[in-house]
Amino acid sequence: MRFKINVIILILSAIFLTQQIRAENLRFINGFWFDGKTFQAKTVYSLNGILSFNYKGKIDSTVDLQNNYVIPPFAEAHTHQFLDVMNFQEQIGDYLIKGIFYVKNLNSLPRFTIRVRPFINQPKSVDVVYANGGLTATGGHPIQIYTSLAQNGVLSGLTAKDVENEAFFIIDDEKDLAEKWQIIKSQKPDFIKTYLDHSEEYELRKNDEKYYGKKGLNPQLLPKIVARAHQDNLRVSVHITTSQDFHNAVIAGVDEIAHLPLEKINEADAKLAAQKKIFVVTTTLSHRDTSGIQNLDEFHRDNLKLLYKSGVKIAIGTDNMPTAAIEEAENIYRLKVFDNLTLLKIWTEITPQTIFPNRKIGFLKNGYEASFLALQGNPIEDFSNIRKINFRYKQGQLINRGQTK
Repeated sequence: MRFKINVIILILSAIFLTQQIRAENLRFINGFWFDGKTFQAKTVYSLNGILSFNYKGKIDSTVDLQNNYVIPPFAEAHTHQFLDVMNFQEQIGDYLIKGIFYVKNLNSLPRFTIRVRPFINQPKSVDVVYANGGLTATGGHPIQIYTSLAQNGVLSGLTAKDVENEAFFIIDDEKDLAEKWQIIKSQKPDFIKTYLDHSEEYELRKNDEKYYGKKGLNPQLLPKIVARAHQDNLRVSVHITTSQDFHNAVIAGVDEIAHLPLEKINEADAKLAAQKKIFVVTTTLSHRDTSGIQNLDEFHRDNLKLLYKSGVKIAIGTDNMPTAAIEEAENIYRLKVFDNLTLLKIWTEITPQTIFPNRKIGFLKNGYEASFLALQGNPIEDFSNIRKINFRYKQGQLINRGQTK
């Protein structure tokens, strides 16, 4: 009963907050606007939350951007934050302050997103999509993580058995897939998360307990999962570890590869990934075990260069709470793979596309959402300016520091 009351209160609070947000017609002056190549001095308008570069009608108010440099908002393509077993309101505030408006959670329990949902996906907050539980094999990753969390009391009293078919789904064959697909769909995922882990050794690892948590789906099953998901208009993301995992993911036709592999990518696989328009998420700061790997920076540097040269869509993501996309972008900057312009476009233009592929975000163009950051300095000249945010607008609504708390 108490749980139901809390949910009702949260929903009513969200409705009240939403009703107080009134769309206005705004004129923005004295701003240098990013056009994909450089910054141009322009007068720009927000009409009911939509950008316009040529408007002659009524204006409610004018905003002086004080010669700031205007870019699209930042995005985070791989995290596991924004659950009610965490301080999600603090996380929302932290992301807004950092200018990260679009977020992709790649594995969670639906029961832990119920109380969060009234506070997200609205103009004054971050926008989040959830995969819910991921698809893996018996004893596969991430079963060991959720089992450990349950055993240590982190998951609000849930047992290890409780989290199965919610935090993860065991899919060992086509029969499992057919039987569990309706359960997966009934939990209303925004996309499907799958797991490959050392798939080149699938047969070796599948029945060996010493590989508990260090294996994943049968790679021959992944194309069937992708086909079923696509039939239901669900995109598929896949966790990988090795270069063979990357190869198997590309062959299966996934929409997104959630990590760089911890080995060098084959050039033919990179080119095929580009042809299939597959996104690859960086996660150079991932929590994955990299002990014993020599020259990890060199692997990341070489793979990023190859992917970019091949035309693959690269997205910024960390998979390393509480680290966020801003630290990931700064780490890639440290690797000196891309110039500042290229890295900025990867983060602000490409990354949002793999989170919300059907929305008009990521560009400052006519008809796109009036969401942007205004920086104190030019990030193309000095990348550290990404932390110097003076204005944050989301769908035509000003977000200031006080409102993020």
